[in-house]
Amino acid sequence: QVQLVESGGGSVQSGGSLRLSCAASGYTYSSHSMAWFRQAPGKEREGVAGIDSDGRTTYADSVQGRFTISRDNAKNTLYLQMNSLKAEDTAMYYCAADLGRLGWWFLLHTYVNYWGQGTQVTVSS
Repeated sequence: QVQLVESGGGSVQSGGSLRLSCAASGYTYSSHSMAWFRQAPGKEREGVAGIDSDGRTTYADSVQGRFTISRDNAKNTLYLQMNSLKAEDTAMYYCAADLGRLGWWFLLHTYVNYWGQGTQVTVSS
C-alpha cells in the first residue's frame, strides 16, 4: 500500500522560509517521478515543482528561483525548500507520486497516481 506523508507546513511571515517533507512507503520510490502541488481555497490544484527518477527538475513560473525540489532516495523522502515566501503561496500543499513522463514535466495533476493528505502553508503579509 502506497503511503505519502507530508510534514513541515506552518505559518510564516512574508519573506520567510519553510521546508516541506514527504515520506514515501509501499512502492519503489527511487524509480518514480514525484511532485508537489498546491491548492488554495476556491482555486484549482496547481503544480508547483516536479522531479524525475534521475533528479531532473521542473518548476511553475510562479515559484521559479524561490522554491527548490529535491529527493533523497536512501530515505524515500521528497523535499520542497520554499524561500522568499509570499502571501499568494498560501495553500494546502500536496505530495504526489508516479506521474509518468509527461505528468511530472508539465505538472499535470490528472496524471498523478498517488497523493498525500496535504500540509497547510500560510504566509502572512
